[in-house]
Amino acid sequence: MTAPATAHGLLSGLDEIAEIGRDTRRGGYSRHLWQPADLELRDWFAARAVRLGLDVEIDRNGNTWAWWGPRGDDAIVVGSHLDSVPGGGAYDGPLGVVSTLDAIARLQASGFRPTRPCAVLVFAEEEGSRFGIACLGSRLMTGALDADQARALVDPEGISLAAAASAVGIDPAGLGEDPAALARIGLFVELHVEQGRGLIDLDSPVAVASSILAHGRWRITFTGEGNHAGATRMADRRDPMLAAARSMLGVRDAAVASSGSRATIGRIEAVPGGTNVISSQVAVWLDARAAEDAAARDLVTEIEARVAEAASAEGCTAVVAEESWSGAVAFDPALRDRLVRSLGGAPTLPTGAGHDAGVLSSRRPTAMIFVRNPTGVSHSPEEFATLDDCLAGVDALERVLRELL
Repeated sequence: MTAPATAHGLLSGLDEIAEIGRDTRRGGYSRHLWQPADLELRDWFAARAVRLGLDVEIDRNGNTWAWWGPRGDDAIVVGSHLDSVPGGGAYDGPLGVVSTLDAIARLQASGFRPTRPCAVLVFAEEEGSRFGIACLGSRLMTGALDADQARALVDPEGISLAAAASAVGIDPAGLGEDPAALARIGLFVELHVEQGRGLIDLDSPVAVASSILAHGRWRITFTGEGNHAGATRMADRRDPMLAAARSMLGVRDAAVASSGSRATIGRIEAVPGGTNVISSQVAVWLDARAAEDAAARDLVTEIEARVAEAASAEGCTAVVAEESWSGAVAFDPALRDRLVRSLGGAPTLPTGAGHDAGVLSSRRPTAMIFVRNPTGVSHSPEEFATLDDCLAGVDALERVLRELL
């Protein structure tokens, strides 16, 4: 679904970017770090921010800041991201950015002036769709991701993160923990469309986040024997695709057996990838989540055992490699409660989706505001939010900023 019709100029930013990064094959949007759609969105954000009199800069990790008034430490920082999953929806990320700019515009129009530094922050590669690491910009800033490991990451075309950074004028030697940027953040607030059905059940347009599930990503590589699809008898095959298929069912069964956990295989790559070829190697990517760190780790341990069994049954081997990990997050209770009071007793809500606010929470007080998603569908072209609920989100941000600034 596309963005809702706007009212009184609010949320017009969603209309302005509605054609950027459209994916005609998958549907929805594919907007990935430092590729044409992402660069166009960055230019759009900078132009929108400048029209509001904000001062734009890009930090050494590719995150974009727009300052309202003088720059300084201990700032109130609000924002989200603009990139998407492959074939993603119109709201995941952009709604938070557009709503923040609109809230600031409304404050300016009312004559409000901040009494402490304030910035809009757009994080780079939140979805991890190009280089495989979710919340890349915030992980680099906080030091949660090793800089050497980051520079060595490669995208599906074999381009390294270091080379991609250089191509857009970012010095790859500067990637990594950024104490100066962290010092600027006194607290961080992120508005985001809800990715789930919690607000439907609560019958509320907005909520304040309470926690995020522990979650991570693992690459599982099955190795067998490549061969001819027509000349190789079924009994003689060591087919890693079959091992992967067996494992996918095992992943589902392990998550179902672990109450409240979630596990997904959402990506698969076969080598060499021919229709009439038995693959020599198949890689799949696992996303696993649970309410607590130990439960998520236990789930992955169980999946590893099922993977090993499936690979052995097909005469193959399997290697499970962790690509990213985020422990369970409990958002800063004092800031959470302050937002709840500011929003007239808004409900609190846990989420199973990861966010930059969750990564920052280990280093700075962070909070999130969710806007109702009437279908509960996200990471899909069907992701949606009504105009009234989106406007309620802008109202919420304006009220929160008035109090915090």
